[in-house]
Amino acid sequence: MNDSGAIGRRRFLGYVLAAPTLVAAAELAPPPDAKLPSAGQLLDLNDLMTAAALPTSGLISVEVHADGTVSFALPRAEVGQGITTSTAMLIAEELALPLERVRVTLADARPELLFNQLTGGSNTTFATYTPIRVAAAIARRRLLEAAATELGSPVTGLTLKAGVITDRAGGSVGIGALAAKAASSRTRQVSVQLVPRESFTVIGRPHNRIDALDAVTGRKKFAMDLNVPGAKPVMVCRAPTINGRVGAVANLAAVRAMPGVTDVVVISTGVAVRAETFGQCIDAVRALSVSWRPGSAAGKSDQSVLRALEAAELPLGIRPPTPVVEGRFTFAFRGNSALEPNCAIADVRADRAEVWSALKSPIVAQQTIAAKLGLPVGRVTVHVCEGGGSFGRKLFFDAALEAAEVSQKIGKPVKLMWHRADDSRQGRVHPMATSRVRAAYLGGAVLSYQQRHTSVSTDLSHGLGEIITALAARLPVGDIGFSQTFFHLSQEMSYNFGIASQLLSETDKSFNTGSMRNVYSPDVTCARELIVDQLAARMGKDAYRFRRDFLSDDRSRAVLAKVAEEGGWGRPMAAGTAQGIAFHAEYKAVSACLVEIDCRPETVNRPIRDGVTGPRVTKVVFAVDVGLAVNPRGLEAQMMGGVMDGIALALTSSLHLRDGYFLEASWDNYFYTRQWNSPPDLRIIVMPSTSDHPGGAGELGVAASMAAVACAYGRATGTMPTSFPINHATLSFTPKPTVPPIPPSPTDGLNRGAPGA
Repeated sequence: MNDSGAIGRRRFLGYVLAAPTLVAAAELAPPPDAKLPSAGQLLDLNDLMTAAALPTSGLISVEVHADGTVSFALPRAEVGQGITTSTAMLIAEELALPLERVRVTLADARPELLFNQLTGGSNTTFATYTPIRVAAAIARRRLLEAAATELGSPVTGLTLKAGVITDRAGGSVGIGALAAKAASSRTRQVSVQLVPRESFTVIGRPHNRIDALDAVTGRKKFAMDLNVPGAKPVMVCRAPTINGRVGAVANLAAVRAMPGVTDVVVISTGVAVRAETFGQCIDAVRALSVSWRPGSAAGKSDQSVLRALEAAELPLGIRPPTPVVEGRFTFAFRGNSALEPNCAIADVRADRAEVWSALKSPIVAQQTIAAKLGLPVGRVTVHVCEGGGSFGRKLFFDAALEAAEVSQKIGKPVKLMWHRADDSRQGRVHPMATSRVRAAYLGGAVLSYQQRHTSVSTDLSHGLGEIITALAARLPVGDIGFSQTFFHLSQEMSYNFGIASQLLSETDKSFNTGSMRNVYSPDVTCARELIVDQLAARMGKDAYRFRRDFLSDDRSRAVLAKVAEEGGWGRPMAAGTAQGIAFHAEYKAVSACLVEIDCRPETVNRPIRDGVTGPRVTKVVFAVDVGLAVNPRGLEAQMMGGVMDGIALALTSSLHLRDGYFLEASWDNYFYTRQWNSPPDLRIIVMPSTSDHPGGAGELGVAASMAAVACAYGRATGTMPTSFPINHATLSFTPKPTVPPIPPSPTDGLNRGAPGA
């Protein structure tokens, strides 16, 4: 890398590994002319994660097969973000192969990779871009050398195209025929140059996902689709309150005798039922009579948590003598359930165990499961399956840990699945938070910006993907260190606002929280951009032009100008409708969003069957610059998903906490953005870039779109919103039974069984 982060035309080091067929890997350490960043140069979370992964990058390899295909076991989790496609594109580029001849699978948990098997922080493409290309380029060099011997031609006279190497005389040989001949009997170090950007034919071109057809035709395999011999369905009867524990079960024998039921056993998180079908599991769970010990959040409500947050808020300090703009913003708990139910398969024997699940931190999962089972880590095999969504949820391996515990207790393979109410109420949530902001200004200058973000503790116990940092993140001081590190390495102040400070305070560890998409940024950015709108109004400036004038670099101004131009910023709007604009930067990428919203009574009060009414976002224009976009089509899809998240977080999606549990039970009453609430006009603009390296993208779309919706709402109604989602307090919520239904209780009809020992 040169000083700007671009990949120059220098040579990269790597290895041809000893193997019967051609296997190539990147260098185990950075080449002599590269420098590891110092602590002061670790500018953001992406840098930290990439530096941590660098020492083991040489342990991942590209393999060429006799049938002319190339395989790569990606040490990351594909959960719908499209990284198997972008990874295949990197290999196809360097080996001049058709994309369909590159097979990307997901690597099993490999403890030797240390920090190099954590999927998160929009880091996958950023961290693996160069190592994967180097490994593929080494394979290309070895194939050309083998072809030169085979064809009797110098390497300089050979051309590799579509998996065939041709010499100037017309002779040719396929790479499959060379796979064994290009192999090495010993590991050798070699150096290569990568394909220059100006010669790219795959990278940077829009490509459909390599798994798209399988996904839409039902052939794509997820964990629950796997046929593991003897593995039968398991579901768990869980407590009525968050993290409640079993007190006693009154009818174990009767439930064990129900049709199809093979086993009923008490585990650390509830009562597990194994049966021939999931339907029979549901019947058995419904029939259980359990008394429960109180959970970790017993008696807590939205109001009590908010009071705790207010008490934990860090002071803003002395109010300056100049004019100020201030605001305090509240963000409710939000669900982090993926579309795919939380699930895992486990087969635990006396001396070994095997687990299958969609896991974003498989190494720490393997190590934790081994400790739970009392087995050596080397006797626990963890297979990483493709997952149906995540954005933080699958950093936690609770289903895999439960499945292993059940399998060990009953001595049989299990196929465990949570129902959706489990994940809404006992799964991972985005923490409730408040953000207080004060900005001082005078004349045409903003003198200072202070933000105090206070949150229910974010659980970062996955660490950096292995057991040492995972354990450190659970310690009383370690968890604070991790959250502060994540916060300060993910937040950027992109405006020239004088003396700026953004501080985090966290409290209350009684909830199952997680690193939901964009972690802290949607809330922090939404609060900031609303204050930016207020500053612009107080200083008599247009909201777009104010941002443009105060943004600190041309790249940021370019994305903002693009959405203003394409979205027609400033066009006449009917009363009750308005435009909003916002900016967000993170992970070496910048984004801007313009939205139009309709808050007129006839729209807000429109009848919607089984839905919620409220404002309607009618147009979104979103511009993003991530540097080099490996697959622009995949990037567009990610930004579309981010926009839908942003609309949901601003308007409709939240969890309501009452008496220690969340009321929402599934997607029918957790109101994510629906078809009737998505904008009919949605445009994603991928900005051209001269960068030779990609930035982070997976999490980028949420913050700017949420903030733009909030700003548009404020302009349409004349009142700056301060509580999110906007309809959280006024939502007419009728609790619905979970699946399986919960027997009525004397309190509110939601608890499963009776609280108390």
